[in-house]
Amino acid sequence: MKRINEYKKIFNVEEPLDLKQLKTTYRNLVKEWHPDKFLEGDERAAEAREKSTKIIDAYHFLVSIAPETHAANLEEYTKTATESGIADFHYKNQLLEITFLDGNTYEYFGVTKNIYNKFLNADNAYRFARRNILNSHLYRKSKKTLEEA
Repeated sequence: MKRINEYKKIFNVEEPLDLKQLKTTYRNLVKEWHPDKFLEGDERAAEAREKSTKIIDAYHFLVSIAPETHAANLEEYTKTATESGIADFHYKNQLLEITFLDGNTYEYFGVTKNIYNKFLNADNAYRFARRNILNSHLYRKSKKTLEEA
């Protein structure tokens, strides 16, 4: 959640994310902070390289969690979430990354330690995840399937 708020702050956006506005803001920020605008040796050149990298990362991240992106990929996500079991998972700082048996990997934001512990101790982790995590937490696809890679 910290990462989401940090990236939203860069783009000065509120809920809900609008892809058209996000793209416009992205283009303006890239123009302002493009490293080629600064001469080598200029003290702001290093800052521009760092900021432009952060702007690009933030843009791709925010696009991946935008409602329009979720809507466009809903069929694929629903198929993965309902038909494929869990192959592997990792948890750190309220971020749960789940790799499904079909090769798709999704990150779920805001998963509390309490919910994660219940997930770990559930008789059927996949069923618990379907009921309590997959459709109730903000998510994004974080890795492509093995066939796509």
